[in-house]
Amino acid sequence: MRAEDLRIDMLLEVDAREGVRFAGERAVILDAVALGMLRKQLVEMLGLGGARAVLTRFGFAHGWRMAEAMRAGFQWSSEAEWMAAGGLIHTLQGLIRIRSEDNNPLTRQGATVEDSYEAEQHLLHLGRAEAPSCWTQCGFASGYLSRVAGRPLYILEDRCVARGDAACHFAGRTLEEWGSQLEEHLPYFQGEVLDASLHQVANALKRTERKLRERTRALERAVGEPEGPGGLVARGPGMRRVVDLARRAARSEATVLLIGESGTGKERVARLVHEESARAAGPLVAINCAALAESLLEAELFGHARGAFTGATHARAGLLEGAAGGTLFLDEIGEMPLGMQAKLLRALQEREIRRVGENHHRRIDVRVVAATNRPLAEEVAAGRFRKDLYYRLRVVELTVPPLRERREDILPLAQVFLVDAARRMGREVPVLGADVADQLQRHAWPGNVRELRNAMERAVALSRGPRIELEDLPEDVRTALPAPALTGAVRTLEELEREYILAVLARNGGSRTRTSRELGIGATTLYRKLKRYERGTRRRKR
Repeated sequence: MRAEDLRIDMLLEVDAREGVRFAGERAVILDAVALGMLRKQLVEMLGLGGARAVLTRFGFAHGWRMAEAMRAGFQWSSEAEWMAAGGLIHTLQGLIRIRSEDNNPLTRQGATVEDSYEAEQHLLHLGRAEAPSCWTQCGFASGYLSRVAGRPLYILEDRCVARGDAACHFAGRTLEEWGSQLEEHLPYFQGEVLDASLHQVANALKRTERKLRERTRALERAVGEPEGPGGLVARGPGMRRVVDLARRAARSEATVLLIGESGTGKERVARLVHEESARAAGPLVAINCAALAESLLEAELFGHARGAFTGATHARAGLLEGAAGGTLFLDEIGEMPLGMQAKLLRALQEREIRRVGENHHRRIDVRVVAATNRPLAEEVAAGRFRKDLYYRLRVVELTVPPLRERREDILPLAQVFLVDAARRMGREVPVLGADVADQLQRHAWPGNVRELRNAMERAVALSRGPRIELEDLPEDVRTALPAPALTGAVRTLEELEREYILAVLARNGGSRTRTSRELGIGATTLYRKLKRYERGTRRRKR
């Protein structure tokens, strides 16, 4: 038999009860995007070297086993035909597409291939590479050809689409033929790099665990208790209700809509929904809908086919596919153009998408959590947001309260941010003085939790000693006056006036001249009022 006579129907057997067999051996069909996500996670855990070692050795074993299966299942007219079948197997399995039939990595010109799934997935999940990155395919070809030849053959890639080259190119030689060129690549085939990477990972995990324990102890000392679920601090009833609803919603597949001002922690709540759900093992992918133009947003969410538009040199999966098995967080959903809203609605309803430039649909498996700082009900009434999408998103709607409405959380959050900032800067965790704590409570925090985090980072950076002083705070926080609040019993105007005048006086460092000028009253009037306040204080002490 010749390699050119090989057809997919001769190799692939599908039975509803027995499963799938390829070349007579049990096979597993894997999604290319899932393999790309695995690659990304391997790189994050083991580094580029460790991930390359794992995928190269896996590919080698796969190629070796495939060569044995092809030998047992077919009568080849020559060893050359058995060897040539390996490239065709690569194409039939969807791994690559060989540019011409006579290309062989063992020839002088090597083999040029197109549509490498590895290059596509590396670009999608890790961005442009600095070196050739079709590691599994190098391993597969090496394993297959080594088994056929009966001696070690090593296939290396010298051009790769993931690196920005026009096509991927492979060349194969024996150990002796490669000579010194193989020295830096050989450890990936033999395991030394993987062993070293695993050792580094083990040490990194130990360091991370130690840092987490130190941070937990520091938080318990500073706050009195560790952070709540998802890293959220929720002392007040409003935020506690949000956390409770988020954890209950996480147990279902319902779409969640988070409403709240910028900086309130909507993304942290989205992360809690993901981590408490059955999809926690999958990815959490986030995109800011306000950051991209409509055409780019569509390609980012739905993906695109090769040649769909200028610059689309390769097919690419979108985030709705890339987040398979996990959660897609659509931040600033209120900024999404109306045209995109219609396409997103259809994707959520039908659970399928169509890449830009394609005419067939693909199934998706993703849970969507959306967030906005806009009042979407008003946007719907004004015709700027689709009503049907609004109701599709708000199966569970959670309103994250602004920081000014959760005063109980201000100081615990400040302590958490102090701990984090001090650890990043390699400093001892400073404490908040009573006057500083009081001033933090006075400020209205228009920037919400994000503003508080930045203020605490600044305070740690500027502090001179073990305590945070008023001068370490931003000016708008340092000069904040108490905000009137209608909590508890109603107070008289005289009581409010007294509190306000004393606050302005304190802000001016006791200067009665500046205080009277800012309040718009005469110095004599201010003097008289202060005397009355002093007499009242003495009477209460008696």
